[in-house]
Amino acid sequence: MTVDLRVPTRPDVAPIQRRTLRLLVATQTIGGVGVAIGISVGALLAARIAGTAVAGLAQSCGVVGAALLAVPVTRIMNGHGRRPGLVVAYLTGAVGALLVVLATVTGGVPLLFLGMLLFGGGTAANLQARYTAVDLAEPARRGRQLSLVVWATTIGSVAAPNFAALADRVTHAWGLPSLAGPFAFSAVAFSLAAVVLLLLLRPDPLLTARRLAAAEAGTPPGAGTPAATASGARRAGMRAAWRVVRRRPAARLGIAAVAVGHLVMVAVMAMTPVRLGESHSDADVLRVVGIVLSVHIAGMYAFSPVVGWLTDRWGRRAVILTGVGTLLAACAVAGTAGHHTPRLSVGLALLGLGWSATMVAGSTLLSEAVPSRVRPSVQGLSDLTMGLAGAGAAAASGFVMRVAGYPTLTLLAAIAVVPLVALALRRVPPTAPDEEE
Repeated sequence: MTVDLRVPTRPDVAPIQRRTLRLLVATQTIGGVGVAIGISVGALLAARIAGTAVAGLAQSCGVVGAALLAVPVTRIMNGHGRRPGLVVAYLTGAVGALLVVLATVTGGVPLLFLGMLLFGGGTAANLQARYTAVDLAEPARRGRQLSLVVWATTIGSVAAPNFAALADRVTHAWGLPSLAGPFAFSAVAFSLAAVVLLLLLRPDPLLTARRLAAAEAGTPPGAGTPAATASGARRAGMRAAWRVVRRRPAARLGIAAVAVGHLVMVAVMAMTPVRLGESHSDADVLRVVGIVLSVHIAGMYAFSPVVGWLTDRWGRRAVILTGVGTLLAACAVAGTAGHHTPRLSVGLALLGLGWSATMVAGSTLLSEAVPSRVRPSVQGLSDLTMGLAGAGAAAASGFVMRVAGYPTLTLLAAIAVVPLVALALRRVPPTAPDEEE
């Protein structure tokens, strides 16, 4: 493989960034289809194979997988750049989707859990792509460019749940059992995204940004090469990332905003298909779930460019607080909707919008609050924390749903948001983000 070792200049960066953004938009669309079409039926499939009580646990395996995969994927990115890390994550998701299909055929519960765990690779890739968008972004446009990649997921994710029934019919004709089809389509989508990135994400934006930073800082030649980068990665792992975050209140707020927003979103969203299944027949439930989740996913992604613009204009903390308020409103609407599907759809749309605000503003704040030397590791730590928070919520949601019902689940999710308010309102002195420690 030929590696571009030319030292970039600021005029070189703009066309590289535009090309990178276009490519990320395309692959996020494809990857969004893969993630959403599987998630839309994941809880239903788990409930049929393993029972309602553990449906949330199966969903949480996907969230845990995305969280745990953030560690090796981040390490690959630290040493070799964004491209190989994203490719590995998508291919892992494709393998997981195929294992879920096999579990559906055989009825194997352990295989289902393993497949959902690896399926999280698709989510890990989609999440890491947002950080890829800001490697070469100008400081004043970081929020908007990060949100553009988040928004790109809308195109595939909103439509994908409505394709679940079609995918199921197509693969049923091939002899696959009910609900296996969406995961077969996910495997194809993840594989396609991996191939596109492998072939076209050149030059690598992270390595280019490091070479540019080294040149502007007057670092001796060779310091920004892949070999030097790999050597530095061994010194900038998760422990180094945690030490940096612990000393930087802005970084802690960024991680907390992303993690809490994700926790609330996963807890409520994971059990919504099961809630809909209580009041709709098998003949209608996939169609209704597709519509409601499409509305939810539209809330997550469709308005993210506006959220990114507000993040750059109002500031990161103000948008985080706005997201918190929206999440509380979402829990109130969804929790009191009963079996009224239109009202539940409104609650899920607000849930997605609140998630978007905490995700975009929190990720932007985190990325600019830490030194460039450890930035990928800190971003990986954030995704790990977010994933584990969401996994715990997903695992508990099935139990709470069975014991106390959906309204209680939304109430507990709302309570989980409260500590983030205190953290966001706490004023802290600014820290130089690129100060090496």
